Amino acid sequence: MLENRSAATSWAGAEDEFVRVENVVKIFGDTVAVKSVNLSVQRHEFFALLGSSGCGKSTLLRMLAGFEEVTSGRIYLDNEDITDLPPYKRPVNMMFQSYALFPHMTVEANVAFGLKQEGVPKNEIHERVFEALDLVQMAGYARRKPSQLSGGQQQRVALARSLVKRPKLLLLDEPMSALDKQIRTKTQVELVKILEQVGVTCIMVTHDQEEAMTMAHRIAVMTAGQIEQCGTPYDVYAFPNSRFVAGFIGSTNLFTGEIVVDEPDHVEIGSDELSRVLHVNHGISEPLGMEVYVSIRPEQIVVSHAQPEQEKNWGHGVVSHMAWMGSYVRYQVRLDSGKVVESHMPSLTLAQADAPGVDDEVYVSWSDDSAIVLPS
Repeated sequence: MLENRSAATSWAGAEDEFVRVENVVKIFGDTVAVKSVNLSVQRHEFFALLGSSGCGKSTLLRMLAGFEEVTSGRIYLDNEDITDLPPYKRPVNMMFQSYALFPHMTVEANVAFGLKQEGVPKNEIHERVFEALDLVQMAGYARRKPSQLSGGQQQRVALARSLVKRPKLLLLDEPMSALDKQIRTKTQVELVKILEQVGVTCIMVTHDQEEAMTMAHRIAVMTAGQIEQCGTPYDVYAFPNSRFVAGFIGSTNLFTGEIVVDEPDHVEIGSDELSRVLHVNHGISEPLGMEVYVSIRPEQIVVSHAQPEQEKNWGHGVVSHMAWMGSYVRYQVRLDSGKVVESHMPSLTLAQADAPGVDDEVYVSWSDDSAIVLPS
């Protein structure tokens, strides 16, 4: 995650609302694609709409661009109601997933196209085009055709074409999907730096959680046409508000159980999937006896041969699978109940003489501040 998107800092522009979506609904025939979405994006914020295919994120983006009509609700940009404005009258530009570059035009001509359509003077077009190409480090490729460029270079040209018109709002539709993983990781950082330099407000649609976590100030996790949770990358990862978000953002271990102790400063949950109660060191709003889920991230779980000294928050099992993932080792442990728990241990674990291996009997354990209780 980038430094200016650290867990410790909340989004500083909360008082400067720039985009407002009010009760927006989109219906296609008998299908409700977007259900009463409310959303606020701040000026100069990089905001991500994250979700799987069919969740409504791209439809919402297209309504912001004006490519889809709103069935009901309103959309405001910089305090102006743009709901009924056609795309060409909105101070909005969209970078498409396919980049949509004209194959018969040079890089320079591609970037200049929109300005020519608007009747911008020739001298100004040349100046603005090369200003945009310099920004994305593509000025030296101005005479090339798109077919002579790599995927990453084509993406930069598409970005320059989007920025050259100086939009108030930039929309990105799966901007990295055409790039391979190594180039994608590098380009994510470069793209964020460029947009911060320009100071444009940006809304991105992606299904890639890592991409959203790396690039965005805030993330809206969408499912079934609705926003399930909205917050900083740290908030949605560390404090998911539902079973769906906990499972969609990263990976997690979910235990099903019932609240057996409910105190202001802690709760205990009994689960058939674990031989001991799960102890959580904070209070919750759910009542005693209610069925809940307990979410524990894999990096919070320790695997060892030694039985933990603590009375709670541990279980016994056998290592069913392990894999070296570079910076960490992924363990899968089948507990005595049959439930499989995943743990991510630092790679240095393998250098230890008593490092757990496949088919070893082991113990899994975690601290009482590692678990998040979610209503069922």
